[in-house]
Amino acid sequence: MNQEMLMENPSKHHVNQERLDEERMIIEKAKSEPAAFEPLYRRYFEDIFRFIYQRLDSKDLAKDLTQQTFIKAMNALPKYEDRGLPFKSWLYRIALNELNSEFRKNTKNQCLNLSSDGIEEIMDEMEEHDNYEPYIERLTEVMGMLEPENLYLLEMRFFEKRSFKEIGEILEITENNAKVKTYRLLEKIKHIIIKAA
Repeated sequence: MNQEMLMENPSKHHVNQERLDEERMIIEKAKSEPAAFEPLYRRYFEDIFRFIYQRLDSKDLAKDLTQQTFIKAMNALPKYEDRGLPFKSWLYRIALNELNSEFRKNTKNQCLNLSSDGIEEIMDEMEEHDNYEPYIERLTEVMGMLEPENLYLLEMRFFEKRSFKEIGEILEITENNAKVKTYRLLEKIKHIIIKAA
């Protein structure tokens, strides 16, 4: 995952109208001809795999859950409704459901893959940029105790560099709600780690 990307750089996750129109045609065809799903599978397999593997401690399990995501997507495709959002966001939601199901069965498979850049950004957002070193260990402990949806907010925003718009699309909330939830969560975490120091 490219950790050097700027926070709001739209190039990685942005989808233009032409691509959305092309996807709509492929999706409509794939609803009646499952073999037509292959271009979507090839286009998004790597993204979905990385998204899942980022949250697991097993490459084999990540591959299995990625396959399950695409099988479920293909099976659900006839019921898929275009709401003007990128198809990939729908796939991410299925992937999150697969992850949540896996974590309910076996929490030991869940892991945090944290970059120092992401940690620094979180500390900067919490205005602890003067000397954040004493708080890093406590921050990672607190992140490890978060409910999955809250952890996903932080992972997607600070470690995957996703915009609030895309986070909202994936979590099926508004862009503003994604932003508000993220900053409320940061305030809560700040209170916990500063109080414990």
